[in-house]
Amino acid sequence: MFQQKSYLAKKVGPHFYEIKGPNAPKWYVVDAKDQVVGRFASMIAKVVTGKHKPTYTPNVDTGDFVVIINADKVVLTRNKLDTKIYRDYSGYISGLKQRTAREMLIKDPTEIIRRAVWGMTNKSSLARHQMKKLKVFAGAEHEHKAQNPVELPFTATRRSTLDSKATKARAAAAPKKTA
Repeated sequence: MFQQKSYLAKKVGPHFYEIKGPNAPKWYVVDAKDQVVGRFASMIAKVVTGKHKPTYTPNVDTGDFVVIINADKVVLTRNKLDTKIYRDYSGYISGLKQRTAREMLIKDPTEIIRRAVWGMTNKSSLARHQMKKLKVFAGAEHEHKAQNPVELPFTATRRSTLDSKATKARAAAAPKKTA
């Protein structure tokens, strides 16, 4: 019986990914408005590392570029705004800096998403290179319009009791059709 040949991506040139051809990386744009950070970051990490493609190879960068807009409108569940602490340590005595998620949203909202996606990748030199494919912007405008990014086909949507109550309220407020 013959074995079917499988495709293995190869590192091409100085880049970790193919520049041209069918396996070249694509550009996607994603709106982070009203998205829960963890669920959203796990979806983005799959795209950045390339696990959503059938040509995924663990030792080669097969991921796509992702542009995230409205990072300042991201949602943290429960009381994580005040209880989640981001720590940075310089390595020196009294070099520990601690910030809550609320302070991070005020100071640099892009860092929350970047750290969440980094936490869901392998910690290697390849992962550090893949993280360069993640472009996060706090507002609705981004500087990568020349790459013609398309909407990501699958997005995580926030489904909560507040959303279901809002849809019920809209349905009740809508004028009823009479036959």
